[in-house]
Amino acid sequence: MTVTAEIRRFSVYDYHRMVETGILAPDERVELIEGQLYRMAAKGTFHSAAITRINRLLEARLRGRVLLRFQDPVRLSDDSEPEPDVAVVQPDPLDYEDHHPTPEEIYLLIEVSDRTLKRDRELKAPAYGHSGIREYWIVDINARQLYVFREPGAEGYAHQVVLAESDLIAPVAFPDCLVSVEDLLKRSA
Repeated sequence: MTVTAEIRRFSVYDYHRMVETGILAPDERVELIEGQLYRMAAKGTFHSAAITRINRLLEARLRGRVLLRFQDPVRLSDDSEPEPDVAVVQPDPLDYEDHHPTPEEIYLLIEVSDRTLKRDRELKAPAYGHSGIREYWIVDINARQLYVFREPGAEGYAHQVVLAESDLIAPVAFPDCLVSVEDLLKRSA
């Protein structure tokens, strides 16, 4: 006998109502991806340092051309509202006071992975890709490399590459913003 389990999928509306009614605490570390709630991993020191480093690098190179958001929600669809580590988005006169950035407003999403590589690659990459996010990077702290996903489509991303520390990369939307993978990964000696 085969037992089939049905999963109850949630919408962004359901997710927000769970917070409003107290089912989820406002500071509870969860994110909604394709109708399912996922606990977010605790942030370690390397993770936090990488986010600070990314902030410094991108702010210096893209100042005035983008808005950088850190660990804030983006609205991918009616059933996905993840909180990527870094979102490089179009400037907004209200700083997104009236809505979370949508795929059309997002240039690049970045996840910093020290314990979440499998989820970032197997869950988030396809969700970001079929939502139309132009470009997605995973900074893999442990293997000291950068996963780059481009050319979004219905099945996820058509183009994926893994870069080593010695490589350089520029976001598709900003080819003049050349970044060293090593600079994203730098650790004290």
